Amino acid sequence: MEEKSMSSGFTEGKILSPLIKFMIPIVGALLLQAMYGAVDLMIIGWFGDASSLSAVATGSSVTQMATMLISGLTMGATVLIGRYIGENNPERAGKTVGAAICMFTVVAVIVSVILLLFASPLTRVMQVPEQAIGQCEAYLRICGAGMIFVTAYNVISGIFRGIGNSRLPLIFVAIACVVNVIGDFLLVGVFKMDVAGAALATILAQAVSVVLSVIIIRKTGLPFHFNIKYIKFHPFEIKSMLQLGIPIALQDTLTSMSFLIVNSMINSMGLMASAGYGVACKVMGFIFLIPSAFMQAMSAFVAQNIGAGKVDRAKRALFSGMGSALIVGVFMFLAGCFGGSLLSSIFSTDPQVIEASASYLRSYSIDCIITCILFCFMGYFNGCGHTKLVMIQGLIGAFGIRIPLAWILCKTTSSLFLMGFATPAASIVSCIICFCYYLHLNKKQKAQVVV
Repeated sequence: MEEKSMSSGFTEGKILSPLIKFMIPIVGALLLQAMYGAVDLMIIGWFGDASSLSAVATGSSVTQMATMLISGLTMGATVLIGRYIGENNPERAGKTVGAAICMFTVVAVIVSVILLLFASPLTRVMQVPEQAIGQCEAYLRICGAGMIFVTAYNVISGIFRGIGNSRLPLIFVAIACVVNVIGDFLLVGVFKMDVAGAALATILAQAVSVVLSVIIIRKTGLPFHFNIKYIKFHPFEIKSMLQLGIPIALQDTLTSMSFLIVNSMINSMGLMASAGYGVACKVMGFIFLIPSAFMQAMSAFVAQNIGAGKVDRAKRALFSGMGSALIVGVFMFLAGCFGGSLLSSIFSTDPQVIEASASYLRSYSIDCIITCILFCFMGYFNGCGHTKLVMIQGLIGAFGIRIPLAWILCKTTSSLFLMGFATPAASIVSCIICFCYYLHLNKKQKAQVVV
C-alpha cells in the first residue's frame, strides 16, 4: 500500500479546532450509523404492526450489545495505533493493523455462532411479548449470520480513527446507509418480508460497505507501510490491544446488557410499553450522537498526545471538548424533553406507542447534559490507557444504580416516565467517579514532577 506522512496535526498548534474538525465526520458517521439502525424500525413502523416493532426493537438491542463488544475491542486498536502515530513508530502501527485483522476474524466467528445458536433462549430471557417471539428470533439469526461484515466495518473504522482520519469511516457508513434504505424499502415495503427483510437489508448493506471500503483503502493507502505479510497473530500487539480493549469491551457490553435488562423489565409491562421503549431508544440514539462523537474523537486525540509525551495538551483537550459538548447537550435535552412526541412520530404512527415513547423521553433526556461530561472523561481516560477505570465506573453505574433503581420502579409503578430516571441517576454516579479519578491522577503526576 502507498505510504503517507504519519502526522495528523493533533500534537501541534491549536487544540479545539482540530478536535472539532476531526469530530465532525465522526458525528456524520454516527448519524448515518444511527439512521442505519433506525431505518429498520422506521420502515417496520410504517409497514408492520406493534409486534413487528417490538421484535425489531428487542432484536436490534441484542445485536447492538454484540456490536458494542466488538466496537469496545476495536478501541484497543484505535488507542494503540494513535499512540504509535504519536511516537512516530510506523513498524508497530503496521503490525497492530495486521494483528487486528487476525484477532477480529476470530471474534466475528464466535459472536456469529452465539447469535445463531442462542437466538431462541435470548428472546425468552428478554421476555419478548408472545406475538413477537418468532420474528425476533428470525432477526437475531439473520444478523448473526452476517456478523463478519459488522466486525469488519468496526475494525476498519477503528484503525482510521487511530490514524486521525475520520473522513473515510464516514464514507464507509454512508455507503451502508444508502444500501440499507434501498434494501428496507424493497424487502419490507415491496416484497413484504417484514422483520426478516429488515434484518437481511441490514446485513447486505454492511457487506456492500465492507467490500467497497477495502477497494477505497487499496487506492488511498495508509500513512505507514503495510502489506499482506503483516497479517499475522503478532503476540505483543494482540496482548496490548486486549489489555486496552477488553476493559472497554466489558464496560460497553455489560452497560449494553444493563439496558437489555431494563428492556426486559419494560417488556413485562406489555406490548405498548415495549414498543414505546424501543422507539424512545432509537430517538435517544440520535440525540446522543454528539457526546459519543466527542468520546471517540477525544480518545484518538489524547492517545496521540500521550504517545508524543504531551500530557498537559491532552488535559487541555479534555476541558475544551467538555465545554463545547455541554453547549450542545442543553439543546439535546430540550429536544428530548419537549419534542419527544414529534421525534417519536418519525418511527411510529400508533398514538399509544408515540405517547409511551414521549413519556420515557421526558425524564431520560436529562442524561443528555450529564453524558456530555461523562463521555469526554471516558474518551480522555481511554486515550491515556486507563481503560480499567472506564470499565469500573461503567459497571458501578449500570449494575449498582441503573438496574436496581429500574427494578424498584418497575415493581412499584407502571410509569415509563419514572423508569426514565434510572439512567441519568447512573450517569451522575459515573461522573463523580471519573472526576475523583482525574483529581487522583493529577495529584499523582504533580508528585512525580516534584520528585
